[in-house]
Amino acid sequence: MPDADPAAMSSVANAGTVAARWRRTAATLGPGLIVMLADNDAGSVITAAQSGAQWGYRLLLLQLAIVPLLFMVQELAARLGLASGKGFGELVRQRFGKMLAFLSLATLLASCFGALVTQMSGLAGIGQLFGVPIWQTISVLVVLTLAMVCTGSYHSVERIAIFFGLFGLAFLVVAWKAHPVPAQIFAQLRQIPLTQGSYLYLVAANLGTSVMPWTVFYQQSALVDKGLSIRDLKVARYDILVGALICQLLAAAVLVAAAATLGQQGGGGTLDSVPQIAVAFTAALGDTFGRTVFALGLSGSALVATIVVCLSAAWAVGEATGAKHSLEQHPTEAPFFYLAFAVMLVAAGALVCSGLNLIRLSIATGVVNALLLPVVLGFLYRLARTELPGPYRLKGRYAVIVGVVFAVTAGVGLFAGIVGSLT
Repeated sequence: MPDADPAAMSSVANAGTVAARWRRTAATLGPGLIVMLADNDAGSVITAAQSGAQWGYRLLLLQLAIVPLLFMVQELAARLGLASGKGFGELVRQRFGKMLAFLSLATLLASCFGALVTQMSGLAGIGQLFGVPIWQTISVLVVLTLAMVCTGSYHSVERIAIFFGLFGLAFLVVAWKAHPVPAQIFAQLRQIPLTQGSYLYLVAANLGTSVMPWTVFYQQSALVDKGLSIRDLKVARYDILVGALICQLLAAAVLVAAAATLGQQGGGGTLDSVPQIAVAFTAALGDTFGRTVFALGLSGSALVATIVVCLSAAWAVGEATGAKHSLEQHPTEAPFFYLAFAVMLVAAGALVCSGLNLIRLSIATGVVNALLLPVVLGFLYRLARTELPGPYRLKGRYAVIVGVVFAVTAGVGLFAGIVGSLT
């Protein structure tokens, strides 16, 4: 038998190595994109639409300025998860004790519940556009979401979430078809009415619907549940960066579409319902096609956010209490995890069926998130400074930059939220 060709064997080995590397890269992608698609949820869409309707393009720069902030926040969450193999709640409990862990958990659950009610209200509003009663939309949503989570692994849930989330790309079409006037955009970008309480209120709401506690919990816990390690950090960073860019690009598209079709030169335009927001889409694309595109965009973002928010809450409860908390475990193996998921989903559904003003609720939820920013960013920054091994610890010049950005963001969120709420 002739000897094997060493060159051929080396070629086969290299091909196997490359294939394995690509499989690992593909496995790493997902959590960063999903959490950013979820970040562009019903609350973000509604807040961006209200911003455009009331203040034209004057809040457009804020949408773009949020991109580096989102990357910093989610990259630190990824770094913590991949280096420690633990979720955010578990690290808080380990570093700061049970009392502060439960404070962190309470902050998260308040944010999650408000966000979940917003998503389900948005989906109910979409149903109303097509004549479907609220209770029917919510019932179908609850049953399908529970079935999906209880019968699938994290990988299957991730694929479903990405599929729904990509429907949000429809917002880009609407912004283009709305034909915004460049001269008007540039003129309004120079008009920043910082003395107006309603403007500051929307500044806080936009911050709060971009940097939300549940996005931090989800990013970190998802990477851990997926079985990834610190060697996947580089790919995870690209995943987060792409997700952050898409997230804010979609938010900016909604704002532009609303400003071009609903915005008033002097401000003051307000929205009171989901069908009113749909006007911006029907004006640009026609009644039937516009409603369909709007329904796909909003329902896609709301569905992926519903999945992410419920998982974030369930993971956090398990991490804070020490109970089993993984989608890879059967409901009989992690009953507390699945029970927390179901309770959050059903309670939010019941509240939506009782009747709420979606627009006011969504914006108020964003403002509450902005007021919680000091807690969330404070914990994240401290953990990144103390709980990471040397090569990955937040330190040096970048630590100073992140600290300044976090402090300014938290300060602006507090100031704008409080002043805007009181005026």
